[in-house]
Parts: sequence; C-alpha cells; structure tokens
Amino acid sequence: MGSLERTLEQDVARKASGTQSSPNGGLQLPGPADGDSADEAIPEDEKDLEPSVFATEDAAYDEGADDELLDLGFQLGRMRMTERIGGFVRPRLADELNHTLEDPRAFRGIQEPSRIRVPSRPRSPQTSSPSITSPLAPGATYIPPSSSFFFVAQPQRSSLSHYLPSKTAADTLVKQYFQAVHYLARTVHRPSFERQYEVFWKDVSNGIEPPNSLQAMVFAAMLSAVVSMSEDRVMQEFGVAKAGLIDTFRLATEMALSKANFLRTTKVETLQAFVMYLIPLCRGEVSRAQSALTGTAIRLAECMSLHRDGSHYGLSPVETHVRRLVWYQLCFLDLRTCEATGPRPQIRKDDFDTKLPLNVNDTDLESLDPPTHDAKTWTDMTLTRIRFECNEMHRTIWFERPRIDNKKTTLTALLGKVQKFRAAIEEKYLPLIDDTVPVQHLTRHVYGILSNRFHVMVLHRYHNSVSLKLPDRLRQIILDSGTRVVEHAITIETLPSLKTWAWYSGALQQYHSALLLLLDVYESPMRKEADRIWKCLDYVFELPPNLSRDDKARLVLGDLRDKTTAYRTLRK
Repeated sequence: MGSLERTLEQDVARKASGTQSSPNGGLQLPGPADGDSADEAIPEDEKDLEPSVFATEDAAYDEGADDELLDLGFQLGRMRMTERIGGFVRPRLADELNHTLEDPRAFRGIQEPSRIRVPSRPRSPQTSSPSITSPLAPGATYIPPSSSFFFVAQPQRSSLSHYLPSKTAADTLVKQYFQAVHYLARTVHRPSFERQYEVFWKDVSNGIEPPNSLQAMVFAAMLSAVVSMSEDRVMQEFGVAKAGLIDTFRLATEMALSKANFLRTTKVETLQAFVMYLIPLCRGEVSRAQSALTGTAIRLAECMSLHRDGSHYGLSPVETHVRRLVWYQLCFLDLRTCEATGPRPQIRKDDFDTKLPLNVNDTDLESLDPPTHDAKTWTDMTLTRIRFECNEMHRTIWFERPRIDNKKTTLTALLGKVQKFRAAIEEKYLPLIDDTVPVQHLTRHVYGILSNRFHVMVLHRYHNSVSLKLPDRLRQIILDSGTRVVEHAITIETLPSLKTWAWYSGALQQYHSALLLLLDVYESPMRKEADRIWKCLDYVFELPPNLSRDDKARLVLGDLRDKTTAYRTLRK
C-alpha cells in the first residue's frame, strides 16, 4: 500500500491529470524512474524472497543429434515444453519434479517420507512404445523455413507459374486472409493491398511478371490464409492436403523473397512481405531458425529507419501507418522468439521512437482529411492496437525483472505499475467492445490472455523459490492470473464463434501457466479455486476422466519428469 501511495503521489507531483500519453502515441509505459527508487522500503514479506536458483536466462549446450528437433522440445497434452519456461532456462526441472513426487512433505506437511505411486497413462496400440521420439516430433502447427532460404542457388529459382494457383483459388485465399489473419496480425493497409492485388493479376493476365516484392506479399498472404484454415476445409476447397499446400506457398514466398533480394533490399514492401512470412511461422513452436530470421528482419528494418517514426520524413498517412504496423509486428516477433529460444529481447524501449499505429479504420487514412488522433470508437484496428500496447508492457517487464534481482525496485512496485497500466487500458478500450460481434468478443479474450500474463511474467520465478515460500498475497495473484490465461485461451480454441481465429492462439500463449497451476493444486488440493483449475488442467493435459485428481496430478508430473529427463539427456 505504501508503494502504491508513493506512486500516486509522484504522479500528482508530475501533474499527470487523466491518462498519460507516451511519445509513441500509446499509454505511458512505466520506466525505471516511475514509482520506485533504489532506497524504497521493501515490503516485509518480500525481504528474503529470491527467484528460483534453477531459472536462468542463459545456458550452454553440447552438440545435439538434431538441432531442430531439440529446439522444439516435447509435447505433453496441448502444452509444448522445452528447457525454457517463460523465457528462462530450467535445466534441473526433472529433478525439481522428482522432488515434488518423492518428497510430498515439502508440499503437504506429511511427516513420514514415502514414495508416491505414479499412475500410468492408458496407451493405445499405436502409442504402446515408451520411446520419447513421438513426443519430440514437431507438432502439426510447426512450419520450418527452408535451410536454403538465405543461400538459394541462382539456377534453382523457380518461375511464378510453378506456384501460382488459379485466380478463383487465389481470391478465396485472400478473402480468408482478411477474415482470419488481418484482424489478429495486421501487416498491410487493406485498400492499398487490394489495389496491388488487382494490379498483380492484371500483370499476370498480360503475360508480365509482377514485381518480386509484390509476388512475395501475395504469396505470404496466401500462406497465412492456408495456415488459418482447417484440414477439412482445405481438402474441400482445393482438393489437396493442408500440409502440402502450406509447403507450396512457403516455398513460393521464399522464392519471391529471394528474387526480391530481401537481404539487401531498400523497399519497405519487401520487408513487409518478409514479416508476413514470419507471422505464421512464429506461433506455438519456434526454433532458432525462426529466431535468426526475426533478428535479420529487425536489423533490416533498422537499416530502413523503421525504428524512426514516418512523421519525421514527411511520408503520407498510409506509408507512415504501414511502417508502424511492420515495426510493431517485429516488436512482437522479437518477444515471441526470445521467449522460445532466448535469451532476451533484441529491441529496447529507448531504441526507437516509432509511434503506435493510429486506432482508425483503414479507409479513414485515405480521406481528404486523414485523422491524426485515435478514434474514440471501435475500429478495425482496435484489436491490433491493444495487442501492440500489451506487447510493449511485456517488453517493459522483461527489462524490469533484472532491476528486482539487483534490489533497485520491488515486486510490489512492479505489480503496481502493471495494475496502473491495466486500469488505463481497460478504461480506454473495454467500453468499446460489443461482445455480440465475434471479432470484438475475440478482442476481450486476447486482452484477457495478454493482461493476465503480466502477473505470471513477474512472479513465476518466485513460485518455487527455495529460499522462502511465496507470500499468500502474491501466490493468489499468480494463481488467479494463471487460471484466467488458460481459461481465455480455452475459450478462443473451443467457442464456435471464435474458431476463425483459433489458429493463432499458440502465438499468444503456450499453456505454460498450466504447469504453475498443477504444482499449486497438487500442494494445496483443497484450494477454493480447485474446480476452476482442474477444469483447465483436464483440457490442457487431456487427462483420463476416470482418475482421481490426486492420480491425475501424479500422472502429469510423472510424465513431465520422465520426458524432461529424456529431453535433457538428448539436449546435453
């Protein structure tokens, strides 16, 4: 309370009446000087609290047998696990889980040590082998880039006709792109892209090969569209398997980017296509290949000065808008890939002054009097804008956590900043949402995932601290937020009205919060939230309904321990 009161007093002293705006056009993100100082009093129950010594940002590896296979980790139910959880390496996770199973005294106050029986998951005839190979195999949503993408030999470059579908099929895919991809992962100005698409087909019908950068954009849009469709719909619409069609458009996009010389291009259009290509690749399963490509895209963007706002250069409203979209999509990809492969974000808050894209409709930017401020109503940009603002708060937390470790701030102070940011976002955007409109209902759940992840990001390293048990007030925060993250994710994946956008759920979260919930409910099975938590765990880990909750917990923990041990051995 004292920390929050001091934050409020400092806000008043700065005459911050109402919601503050930041230089990038969004809400004011907290910085190191906001509401804390090195000599601030540490709350009594935080004084001896330390993050788990088993979580670190960096790790070294021996040479593995299959780099890509080991990068992706293993599958447990709907959760994909590597040695990184929440961006931190947990190399001793198997030992931690083994201690949890073999020494329940640490969790339940049992006086006599006893070995806990771990039940076995029923195996079908197809999965009777105990081999780890199947769980280590890439999931159905994983899309690897070609190894020859960067250094493709000149004679191997295929022609446009080798990949181009019929005009009817292409129109279907572009329509799907605007329905299922554009709202969630916006990278283009729709009216401009639609005009370019018409020019593309006009050139094709006249026997002229369209510009390589435009080819790359069109193929990247088609790739995302196919990824967003179900297996059955792809077969029904196009008469081919989804995996084969994804490979076709992935290779087509890579071919077009290669022909556009994307590594030395000065065209924003080519970089735009590159980012569109990366979006379906960087979702639930990410390897170092995607991380390296994202790093390349960031450096290319900086060489084109996308980290400087377009208003500095006298560009048109549409050009400025597109540059902002591309930059903030890269900011998200930076966070997503560093969470998966480490060790920390490449882009820092002070490295750029690009403003957030305006919360306006695409058509407004081409009016005689284009807007210069956000609309106060729902627009087709609102969902993307909320995502971008929450992503920047995620970036802030990444760089605030080391300050907690160095005793330059406290957990309570950072949580106060998080709560202040959430209150401002909710006051600004949530009143605009009409839940009867599917895409707006989706926005509420996307915001629920992103905003509740704030607390999980701040507190998860302290959940299993060996020095001191997490205080109840903080444990309650992480439990409530972790449960909400999983509940919102399950809703997006299961609600029929939201199935159009469920394909992108893995980019928003990877169900790692379920592991925190499992450990806590195993320790305290009588928690009042137990029913809510077990409803989530049954879905995430696909548990047999005939087992007791205690057996379910031991089943998952035992599975996780065994697979983590095998994975660590392979990972070296």
